[in-house]
Amino acid sequence: MTRPRPLLATLCAVFLLAPASAQASQGAAIRFDALLEREWQRDLADNPLTASYRGDTRYDDRWPDIRPAAWEARNAADAQVLVDLARIPRKALASADQLTYDLFRIEYENRVGTASFHPEYYELRAREGPQSLNETAERMPFERTADYDTWLRRLAALPAYLDQYAAQLQRAASEKRTQPRVIMDRVLPQLQMQLVDRPEDSPFFERFREYPDAVPEADRERLTTEARRMIADAVIPAYQRFTRVFRDEYLPACRDTVGIWDTPDGRAFYANRARYHTTTNLTPAEIHAIGLKEVARNRAEMLEVMQEVGFKGTLQEFFLHLRTDPQFYYATPDELFRAYVYTAKMIEPELPRLFGKLYRTPYGLRVIPATSAPNTTTAYYSGPSIDGKRPGYYYVNLYRPEVRPKYEMEVLTVHEAVPGHHLQNALAQEQTDLPKFRRFYNVTAYGEGWALYSERLGYDLGLYKDPYSRFGQLTYDQWRAVRLVVDTGIHDMGWTRQQAIDYFLDNAAKTETDVVNEIDRYIAWPGQALAYKIGQLKILELRERAKAALGDRFDIRAFHDTILATGAVPLEIVEKTVDTWIEAQRQP
Repeated sequence: MTRPRPLLATLCAVFLLAPASAQASQGAAIRFDALLEREWQRDLADNPLTASYRGDTRYDDRWPDIRPAAWEARNAADAQVLVDLARIPRKALASADQLTYDLFRIEYENRVGTASFHPEYYELRAREGPQSLNETAERMPFERTADYDTWLRRLAALPAYLDQYAAQLQRAASEKRTQPRVIMDRVLPQLQMQLVDRPEDSPFFERFREYPDAVPEADRERLTTEARRMIADAVIPAYQRFTRVFRDEYLPACRDTVGIWDTPDGRAFYANRARYHTTTNLTPAEIHAIGLKEVARNRAEMLEVMQEVGFKGTLQEFFLHLRTDPQFYYATPDELFRAYVYTAKMIEPELPRLFGKLYRTPYGLRVIPATSAPNTTTAYYSGPSIDGKRPGYYYVNLYRPEVRPKYEMEVLTVHEAVPGHHLQNALAQEQTDLPKFRRFYNVTAYGEGWALYSERLGYDLGLYKDPYSRFGQLTYDQWRAVRLVVDTGIHDMGWTRQQAIDYFLDNAAKTETDVVNEIDRYIAWPGQALAYKIGQLKILELRERAKAALGDRFDIRAFHDTILATGAVPLEIVEKTVDTWIEAQRQP
């Protein structure tokens, strides 16, 4: 079998710049900057939800256009980007711009190469989609009267978007490119939460319950009245129409199998997603084998901790003990949230021991909204806005605190907050000398690989002193190792959902609620779960390589700063960057 060309073959000259005239270089740089800016602006206009996430408020009163003609126009524009990029001589650019050029090309080659699989048909999942559009308000400002009027205009535009989404589901059903029925069964109750009798009970009314002091009393009365009318006359009827299409047309057409292999071009789509999310050319079979090896290694370490705490029984019995003993859980959501805040603040003062450069953008903690909490993960991270006015947020799940173990809190916080996602994202976004494309560029294997690598740094930060917390770190590492096995098993090898759940429960102490939510996430989002372990293993490999090469000259702070300085890049570029740094450190 012919293997795809390695990414490094297209990026081999990242740090080498051929001689070029100053005039040619300046012209190429101007054209390249213009192309980057043009496409940045197009992306924001095409996806107002992305714009809101990034803190650009110009499109806060609208939703994406997802009609077939709009998708065709986007796909054609993406293809034109590659034509326009090819007209810019890469060698005429400065070395930093050459790297940006290569990343930009990879991004648009991926878009063009993926379009035929219709990835938009699979974007409805148990954790995100029309059922939770009220959570868009989490990323919008609500400081002045004008902000509330913007939200009202967005609500007025919502029915058209939901109608477009319903038509998209009908197209997906007709082409047999659906999500599995078992996943979509979880969406129907979420949609029914939107079908309230009184507008005040709608999740979309939440922002009109309280107002900041800057909103005058007269405006508050008008806004509240208009919100009630808008929700009653437009939002709820739109959800009623959408739910009928979802329940009566889309859901019956959903497949009984769970692997993406059972869709048109499914195995090719999965191989595409595996390459995209890992930035490697590893096959599903190779990734599966890596996962099995990591699972075995973690199990051995888990047995050691179990023996340390004196538990008598099997590893599975120890898992059951950890899942059911009340000593490992908080009784109330408030206690759980306070413990998360304490853990986060305990970590921050220790960061200078491991990093020479730290972030300036703050982050805070928020509770995952009730509309999605029962069907989503234990926590997630939301990045800061581009203007710095909105901090990053570490969202924690307080739904059913009796299934949120205390021994997982340290490792979870290290991953989602610092030195994981927030530190990495904030440092990238604060590099204002880079184009916006680079500051916000997402490479799953880099970002999630870094966050998983950061979990190991908890030992260096003085965490995991308790053996149960150490077991929590092993549980989280095992969780990502299991992902390699079950994701490939489901989407390439024909595993059933129950087979994946059982494998997870047999090999990790995660609670059954978390395990089911996680397996359903992997089912609905093929390939994304592969990135974490693959990225972490590469960073760990590079750390050991640097330590072996430099000996006493190895500086952990400089190593971390080197990896983070590039922002998100494919793993082969991380490797090239570290190797270059090692050679520089060897010089007298």
